[in-house]
Formats: sequence, C-alpha cells, structure tokens
Amino acid sequence: MHQTTCSFIGLGLIGGSVAKALKLHNKNIFIKVYDTDSKSLELAFHEKIADTIYSSITEEFCQCDYLFLCAPVSINLENLEIIAPILPKNCIVTDVGSVKNPIHEKIHQLHLQSQFIGGHPMTGSERVGYLNSNATLLENAYYVLTPEPDVCESKVKEFHELVKTTGALPLLLNVKRHDETTAAISHLPHLIASSLVNLVKYNDDTNSTFKTLAAGGFKDITRIASANPKLWQQITLENNQNILGFLSTYIDSLTELKEQLTVGNKDYLYNFFETAREYRDSFIDTRSGPFIQQFVLTVDIPDKSGALADVVNLLAKNNISIKNIGIVHNREYQEGVLRMEFYSIKEYKNAIFLLVENDYSVHKQ
Repeated sequence: MHQTTCSFIGLGLIGGSVAKALKLHNKNIFIKVYDTDSKSLELAFHEKIADTIYSSITEEFCQCDYLFLCAPVSINLENLEIIAPILPKNCIVTDVGSVKNPIHEKIHQLHLQSQFIGGHPMTGSERVGYLNSNATLLENAYYVLTPEPDVCESKVKEFHELVKTTGALPLLLNVKRHDETTAAISHLPHLIASSLVNLVKYNDDTNSTFKTLAAGGFKDITRIASANPKLWQQITLENNQNILGFLSTYIDSLTELKEQLTVGNKDYLYNFFETAREYRDSFIDTRSGPFIQQFVLTVDIPDKSGALADVVNLLAKNNISIKNIGIVHNREYQEGVLRMEFYSIKEYKNAIFLLVENDYSVHKQ
C-alpha cells in the first residue's frame, strides 16, 4: 500500500491535532515536522507522531505528498516564499488558517495555483500549543476546503478523503464565501463577546458585583473572549472588509433595537426574540444544503458519583442509542454538563422528552 507523506510547518494546537489525527487513523502515514519550538518537536518525536523532525525547511523536508502550513497566517506567507523554489510538482500544499484570501493571493503570486488546497478545521480551544493538541479535536468538526480551480479534481478528492479519516467533516467552499461566512459566524462574534466583557468590566463597581454575578448565560456567550488576543488581532485585520460589512449591519440593527426599546414597542421586542428563537431552534432541523445534520443536546447533571451513569442508563433502558457523549468544557460548571449526539431526529426528540420528564435541564444545540 502506498505510504502517504505529510510535512508540517508549525506544530501548535491545530497542526498538532491534525498530525495526531492522521497518525491515529492511518497506518501508512509518514510525518515530517518543522517548528521553531524544539521542545514541541522533541515531544512529537517521543510520542511517535513525528517520524522525522527538522531544524530548518529543506528540500528533503518538502519531498512529500502534502505540506501543511500550520503557523500564523503572516508566517505561513513567509514560509511559502521559502518552499516555492524547492516544492515538488506533485506535492499538494494546504493550510489551517481561518482566513483564506491572503494565502490564496500569495499562492497566485508564486504561481502555485495547481498545487494549493486551502484548509480550515473549524475547531479549537482556549488552550494553545502542541502540548494541548488532541486527535479528537477534529472529530465531527467541519473542515472547510478551498481548492484553487487549477488543482486536479482527483487531487482534491484524494485530500478530501484524507481529511475524512481524521473524523472531521470536509466541506468544499470558494474563498470568498468562506471568508464571508467566518466573518459572520466566528470573527464578528469574537468582537461582540470581547466588547460585552469590556462593557461589564468598565461599568462594574468596586465590589465587582457584575463580575461576581456573571454566571450562566453571560459566561457562556462570552467564553470565546478568552481566546488568544494576538491571534484574534491578526484574524480581524486579515478579514477586516468582511467583518466591517457585518459589523455595520449589526450596529444598524442595535440602533433600531435601541429606538424600539426607547418607545416601548412591545410587538417589535416580541418579534425580535421570537425570530431569533425560531431560527436558533431550526439549526437542528436543517434539511437542505451541504451540511451534515447533527442531533446534539447538552444536559445539566449533578456533580456527584454515578450522575453520568444515571443518564446513560435512562436512555439505554428506553432503547435510545447515543452516537457520541462527553463532558463539555466551555460552560460554567464544567463537571456538570453532559454533551450527547444522537443518530436520528427521532432519537434526539425522544431523548429530550425523556430527560425533561425525569427533571433534567436540557439545552438544544
């Protein structure tokens, strides 16, 4: 069987997680790694994730089937300059950045259009570095692919299949649509979350009353404000035009909300909340489009011995199969929130009914 060789430039949280997932699910993967952090290289080699480690980017390092650019976007652009003259014609270059336009522009400047498939694993953590990477980080996460039109269709298909082996859900998008989408569903929400946290910070009293009471809902919707500030400074600047467009629209909607709240427009306020509720609840019922349907809910459980087993046994006794189960680490009471995914909408709805009937607090995802 053909051995697939993957070279990684950068081995942080995402690069390390991709490498680990590839190694876990593919017996014939050979991985080469270069990183400026020698400790990460040594650890990856010790863990047998990296088969070979490099202290510089060499012609030998670039002899591979796939070359993953996993450094920050600005560094990826610099590294592209280095690899361009020594890159074999049959090597596919990819990246893991959350903004695609800058790197695709660089690919055109270097005339590598026939060798580039942009990549964006839509997953992450507040923790950073190879030490916190995990093969399971990619499981059931969308992995957006933005291939250049000049890439051979068979090459795109092969990489698509390779991504699937990691447990991720590959999805093809063009560059423009990707950056618009991430601006709306990821980048702008980070700005909003951080602005809400700063709003509370700068209006709190000397007793930190706001901070003390910032539980549940506030802590949930602002969790992403804990992300790496340097990373998000770069992301927002790289995708600023798309973000500015949605930010302007959002500001207009807040202005309208303020006006209607000022005059006490009950109908407007009801429709405002109802429209959002209906659309948010419809996420689970999506029937069209390229996205794979998922049936996920979270359950608040007591922080005591046997609580997890009680939920699992309750569902099992009623013939409800669980596809995936795990503890959620991004809610306030980490040990007391259980995330479950089901195989079908029927099992999902039955689970909700059963859990609520047994006095569990259930949250739709």
